[in-house]
Amino acid sequence: MREQVTVITGGGRGIGAAVARRLTDEGHAVAIGYERARDAAEEVAAGIRSAGGTCLVHQVDTSDEAQVDAFFDAVRERLGQVTGLVNNAGITGPLGRFTETPVEVIRRVVEVNVTGALLCARRAARAMSTRRGGSGGAIVNISSGAATLGGPGEYVHYAASKAAVDAMTVGLAKELAEEGIRVNSVQPGLVLTGIHAAMGDAERPWRKAESGVPMARPGQPEEIAGPVAWLLSADASYTTGAVLRVAGGL
Repeated sequence: MREQVTVITGGGRGIGAAVARRLTDEGHAVAIGYERARDAAEEVAAGIRSAGGTCLVHQVDTSDEAQVDAFFDAVRERLGQVTGLVNNAGITGPLGRFTETPVEVIRRVVEVNVTGALLCARRAARAMSTRRGGSGGAIVNISSGAATLGGPGEYVHYAASKAAVDAMTVGLAKELAEEGIRVNSVQPGLVLTGIHAAMGDAERPWRKAESGVPMARPGQPEEIAGPVAWLLSADASYTTGAVLRVAGGL
């Protein structure tokens, strides 16, 4: 069985960190990309290495093509040929009504969540495509339940960016299927990560879950990591173009 080398953007915190730990438990060598949270990324990597896993940490702004290329080049040189990508890096900006959201916030969210995901998927596809001499692989895009709920009063721009990620997932799945690459998406619901505090409401997951989630609780990052690991595994070998909702029934 060939070694699995998986790139995880935004892998230093929250869902990305949980995915990195889960994949190393399953034998993947992982490359954690981070933009600003270096200490958090290094802490995750140290834990992985102490448990016997292989982990590379690299700073990258996924919206910058040159930085994405440098990241993937480093992964190839240090870990080997990329076989998987988890497009996890994403931002929301502060919570608020759409009409009051600054244009610079909207632009940055689209740059990271859409352009960044596209650039990383493009580079990963070039590396994995059997048409280009690769051995195939899988991409999992981290979307959001907001892609179908719309995020009214909170982050319509973010919801729109995640709907774009799901559209990209379906299109790439069809385009890359004959090149040995599967592409799927996971839509988390309310998950206990630091993103809520960054938006300005650390208690948001509990408050909204109690009133709107059938399971009446927010999810844990590890509950998202499991489905991501499955989509990257041989057990999902006939699964592509799927948008998997992991949101407690919401």
